[in-house]
Amino acid sequence: MKYTQLGRTGLKVSRLVLGTMNFGPQTEETDSHAIMDAALDAGINFFDTANVYGWGENKGRTESIIGNWFAKGGERREKVVIATKVYGNMGADGEAWPNHDKLSAVNIRRAVDASLKRLRTDYIDLYQFHHVDRNTPFEEIWQAIDTLVQQGKILYVGSSNFPGYKIAQANEIAARRGGTIGLVSEQCLYNLFERRAEMEVIPAAQDYGLGVIPWSPLHGGLLGGVLKKQVEGGRRASGRAADTLGDPAARARIQSYEDLLDKHGLEPGEVALAWLLTRPGVTGPIVGPRTAGQLESALRAVELELSEELLSGLDEIFPGPGPSPEAFAW
Repeated sequence: MKYTQLGRTGLKVSRLVLGTMNFGPQTEETDSHAIMDAALDAGINFFDTANVYGWGENKGRTESIIGNWFAKGGERREKVVIATKVYGNMGADGEAWPNHDKLSAVNIRRAVDASLKRLRTDYIDLYQFHHVDRNTPFEEIWQAIDTLVQQGKILYVGSSNFPGYKIAQANEIAARRGGTIGLVSEQCLYNLFERRAEMEVIPAAQDYGLGVIPWSPLHGGLLGGVLKKQVEGGRRASGRAADTLGDPAARARIQSYEDLLDKHGLEPGEVALAWLLTRPGVTGPIVGPRTAGQLESALRAVELELSEELLSGLDEIFPGPGPSPEAFAW
């Protein structure tokens, strides 16, 4: 496994991030523990989760599965950089009692303590804001975070799904307050098919020293050889991938992508991950395996070297938007 610093921090993390969203809803606890063991054995030390994972009446279940794995000992907790998130409504019925969601100081304090209990640990390495809260000022958010850092409950703070201007706003207010390190990472939707983050989010992250953690690196399976799998009678596309394939132009691009990689004798999913590892500012993509076999495929991407010819071919199929403001002003 290869490692890098998380943004401007001294924290060293693996270039693949183990996503745990499937733990509970799709992968049973025993199999989830086996995947985490395999990831750790392979050198992955960066695990990502969220308080809402488990979904519906099982919100929090994923954190509990991880906590039970930590409790097995063997220095599992000491070896792992655990990242979780706050923002979502934790009510099982889909309705939140006032102040039980988003980023008010009272909810952040409550949510941290609940996550610590489920994770069976006394600190969270990276605490991430799952979404922007347009009703809570950053002065209040940072005041709550400063207290939690002083209490030793969290070490670093990151954002997720933030636009570039909010990354700038958050860190400028943190700097004015003094003594607050501010955001150190941004977790955003970014992959070969969806490159809009290159316009402003990633440049803002780079300027402020945030590590970029792409989620959905295969765009819901779209970049994992979906058309070939359909022909071979494998798992059919669903969700984001199925919606995208309904567009003839998008389907043609995916076919061109698979044809290009077939020519080079490469697996689409592994190339999609390897491409992200070549992108400026990227710490590592989140991989969310449902099985041990899917984890093995992701691990191969770390060692995959992409030729300039192949990279150029990928840019032709999936051109980036270009920098801001040129991308929309000219």
